[in-house]
Amino acid sequence: MNLYLFLENLIFFLLATSFLVVVGWAWRHAKPFSLPEPLPGWFKIWFGTVQVLGVLLPLPIMVLSGVWGYTSVLIVLGWYFVMLALQILSEIITLRQFHNVVWVMVPYLYLPYRLWQLYEGLILLGSASELLWIRYLLVLEIVLWTGNYALDLSQLPRLFRWEVRETN
Repeated sequence: MNLYLFLENLIFFLLATSFLVVVGWAWRHAKPFSLPEPLPGWFKIWFGTVQVLGVLLPLPIMVLSGVWGYTSVLIVLGWYFVMLALQILSEIITLRQFHNVVWVMVPYLYLPYRLWQLYEGLILLGSASELLWIRYLLVLEIVLWTGNYALDLSQLPRLFRWEVRETN
């Protein structure tokens, strides 16, 4: 299982990175991109929620799974965190290093793949009753990241600074 997930994640990472490099090169003459300021008030709440439920909740569960001998859980959540770290690295490089509009595309590549990872984790863990709570965690993560993806989509006009018509 670990070799399979390694190859699957490696192929995704290479394809996603290649895509971002090609698109970044194609848009190299675009005006440097920066986040719109100020960020909305709800953003801190949502960002904190994603941090707590998407990182701080599964991390100790992953560690404890390794301690308790549930290697399949350790592998599934381990790859989840590897790909999450690579997404964050891609976002840092595209936004902070290159100030490139490609930054906006990074979550649109990684979030659907994360949903696939979590779904695949449900399948790989099977229906063992002792792992039922891990399955609930994976479902919670699917709901969280689906909401995050929808929120990302809803913020496209703001990110691209599309003009808003004033209503009187």
